[in-house]
Amino acid sequence: MALSSARPASRQAMRRRPPAEAPAQAPAPGTSPLRRSQRRTAALFIVPFFVLFAVVMVAPIGYALWMSLFQERSSGLGFGGAERVFSGLDNYTDALADDGFRSSFAHIALYCALYIPVMIGGSLALALLVDSALARAKRFFQLALFLPHAIPGLIASIIWIYLYTPGLSPVLDWIGAFGGTWDFYSNDHVLASMVNLCAWQWTGYNMVIFYAALQAVPREVIEAAVVDGAGALRTALRIKVPMIASAVVMTVLFTCVGAIQIFTEPKLLNQRGAPSIDTEWSPTLFIWKAGFVQHDYGLAAAASLLLAALGIALSYFVTRLGNRWKAATS
Repeated sequence: MALSSARPASRQAMRRRPPAEAPAQAPAPGTSPLRRSQRRTAALFIVPFFVLFAVVMVAPIGYALWMSLFQERSSGLGFGGAERVFSGLDNYTDALADDGFRSSFAHIALYCALYIPVMIGGSLALALLVDSALARAKRFFQLALFLPHAIPGLIASIIWIYLYTPGLSPVLDWIGAFGGTWDFYSNDHVLASMVNLCAWQWTGYNMVIFYAALQAVPREVIEAAVVDGAGALRTALRIKVPMIASAVVMTVLFTCVGAIQIFTEPKLLNQRGAPSIDTEWSPTLFIWKAGFVQHDYGLAAAASLLLAALGIALSYFVTRLGNRWKAATS
């Protein structure tokens, strides 16, 4: 009896239940006027970037690639003028066979081995000091350390050339007052002079990047480390630095790519008469000499593309090492 009375009740409940609504079908893509308007607006902002990128990046690289495949040769005694002929990869082999071009990479490797640790280490140390709880007047120190970067590179180089010149430099006068001697242009000291010039200009810039990354570190993590008994140095090295690993890797990458393109500093030191800085000291100086002194534009284009290939390979290598470091510290 109970079962027979329950069945009609369940049937009545099922009859009273409202039918389930069918799911609304999404409109076909591209049919909504609002969506088409959004796409047109996005294209309006994106297309100028790609046009500018094609004009200032893709087109010059393509033109350099085309120039690197040709050489200017003169027939006979050279009275008939030069003729541009297709040479294939001859410009690349000539660049790689040139002793000056190969030695320029050795100079750059030695420069990077000294410059990158000094600049990155100094920037990171300054950022940690400014971010520490003991620091006062943080805004003042940020501005004071960033100001050297606001000076154009050529002007900064000229200032330091003045400070390196005997008879004009107050620095050399101070060293002489204590009975010492120093020659910034000697073979033993010119590389350190160049590193000092570049680090002075870029340390404050990278310090600002590191300091901005440190502001995103959760303060409760730092407070927990302090409660656990970690000192200031241990907190900085074990907590803060690993948590800004992405900023460190990015800065090292940009620094490496910029270091292999150094031009202004060795050029001015060469004009000042530094004996070990010649017109082919760096790859960019070799490219400048080939293009604007020897007027061998095919060789200059090939050397430029080889330098670009080195920058790409270096970027890949630094990124891989940085990813491993971030994975190890996470």
